[in-house]
Amino acid sequence: MYSSQQSPAAPAAPAPAAAARATPEEFRAALGQLAAGVSLLTVHDPDDDEAAGMTATSFLSVSLEPPMVLVSVRADSRMDELLAGAETWAVSLLAEEHRTLASRFAMKGRLSDRLLFADAAWRPGPHSGAPLIDGALATVECRTEQRIAAGDHTLVLGRVLAAEVPAPAGRPLLYLRGGYRQLG
Repeated sequence: MYSSQQSPAAPAAPAPAAAARATPEEFRAALGQLAAGVSLLTVHDPDDDEAAGMTATSFLSVSLEPPMVLVSVRADSRMDELLAGAETWAVSLLAEEHRTLASRFAMKGRLSDRLLFADAAWRPGPHSGAPLIDGALATVECRTEQRIAAGDHTLVLGRVLAAEVPAPAGRPLLYLRGGYRQLG
């Protein structure tokens, strides 16, 4: 139904500011308000015959048909280099009890991956050989479909080869405002 009264004119759009750009600090503070699930991205390094891992909060579902996911890794990082050479990889969605494990794999200047995995309970994925964390809420094994350069990161698009939900009643580990959080 239309009103006989005329609605007020919409405000004019601001003029584009070519030089306007959020600083990294402003951007980090703003996006820090968005809660994210915490996952562990893993790959089997065939050169060393070792497992490697990285804590990731930039992991998301992309498509149901075919099932696809996306993960973001820092460009030129060790994980970026490993994923560039690996066909398959895995992601474990971490539960609250994996807080220490998540912190360990997120450290800068960290220990070798062999030491990081030393006391972690995991099994190699049947499709990727990459570690799947025991007690994870869910695990997915993927094959890289595409790598996309995006600023200082690489977006890795993966086709899901297998997905399991070993802990459907578990409570997720979340990351919000620069720290790990729990629901409730």
